[in-house]
Amino acid sequence: MKHIVKILSLMVVLVAFWISLLQLSIIPRIYTWLLPLYFIVSLGCYGLLMVGTGLMTFPICPHEASLLQKDIVEAKRFLGENGIDVD
Repeated sequence: MKHIVKILSLMVVLVAFWISLLQLSIIPRIYTWLLPLYFIVSLGCYGLLMVGTGLMTFPICPHEASLLQKDIVEAKRFLGENGIDVD
């Protein structure tokens, strides 16, 4: 719940900032209207960066891999006993 409140408060701040830029005309309107698009694109780039970083630092667990291989062998044996060909 705290994470949702943090995201929503950040969105409110960004929208207020955007509206203030529109009202004050500090930045030309043609650029101000594109700010939400830039925000969405940068959010997508950030998401891709986080996914890529997570994939690059994915931990290798040899113990879990051996348990998974044992489960696969057991499942193949079980299905073979019940007449289902999995090979």
